Amino acid sequence: MKKSHKIGLSIAILLILLTGVLWGGASYLVRFALTPPRSADFATTSWQRQYDRYPGMQAWHDSLTNRNALRDTFMVCEDGTKRHAYYIKAATPTPKTAVLIHGYMDNAIGMMMLARMYERNLGCNVFLPDLEYAGLSEGTHIGMGWHNSREVARWINTLPTHFGDSLSVVVHGISMGAATTMMLSAQDSIPSIAAYVEDCGYTDAWSQFAKELKEDFGLPAFPLLYISSWICDAKYGWKFAEASALNQVAKCRRPMLFIHGDADKFVPTAMVHPLYEAHPGLKELWLAPNTEHALSYNNYPEEYTQRVETFLHKHAGW
Repeated sequence: MKKSHKIGLSIAILLILLTGVLWGGASYLVRFALTPPRSADFATTSWQRQYDRYPGMQAWHDSLTNRNALRDTFMVCEDGTKRHAYYIKAATPTPKTAVLIHGYMDNAIGMMMLARMYERNLGCNVFLPDLEYAGLSEGTHIGMGWHNSREVARWINTLPTHFGDSLSVVVHGISMGAATTMMLSAQDSIPSIAAYVEDCGYTDAWSQFAKELKEDFGLPAFPLLYISSWICDAKYGWKFAEASALNQVAKCRRPMLFIHGDADKFVPTAMVHPLYEAHPGLKELWLAPNTEHALSYNNYPEEYTQRVETFLHKHAGW
């Protein structure tokens, strides 16, 4: 065999091996990010986390249980998989309804501290969906807000079944739930939505994944993130760059309260500023002092409640 042929064969073998390594790494990244293991005892651990972090939460939970106020509902998606949600009717009938959207690798129980705030302090109905691949919901993967916004829209259309007609809805999300909320906000076809609250949402899945790829693995976005996005599109029907809260919030025509911890390193605080600037309508921004990711309510429960209540009174007619 000529020397040039040997070199060519060696290069071809190296390229094949490199392609295999990159494909394997990208496939692992997709599994790692979008289909992490699910815990069978998530409900017990999630409730215990609420009890430990928020004083009086267990007593509130017990009171709901005693009066059969915390209820379950399910819906079936187009692909035949089921979605689950909790709902709580206000003690006094009201059109005011809060839809609370949980974050990444969390479930609806993780939003119960805000359910208590809305039910007890604001006197309204509360609806808490388990997003796809979370809690009691079925599904294939974590959608990073993109497909999730569509299932939240479907849930909102079912709310009159539980709470009656002529509802005034606020959609309030934390972290990935906040990104979901902003992606939902581009839809103008749900007249019952009066306002949105986004708490520490990211600008887009691509930027968030690129940051974590660099911090956790010391790797640049190219080429792994590009290949991973292609695999995600082939398997689940969406690309990382499509899951953009920044693009969607620019189409929002309803009021939005932006909340972010000023010491957030997981979803960097800097992300909230372009999101806030992109929103074209009525809006307010609160940067919670000395606060890391998703801890604004935890650190400032009274101020958090007051700011949400004031915003909704001023801009949503609550």
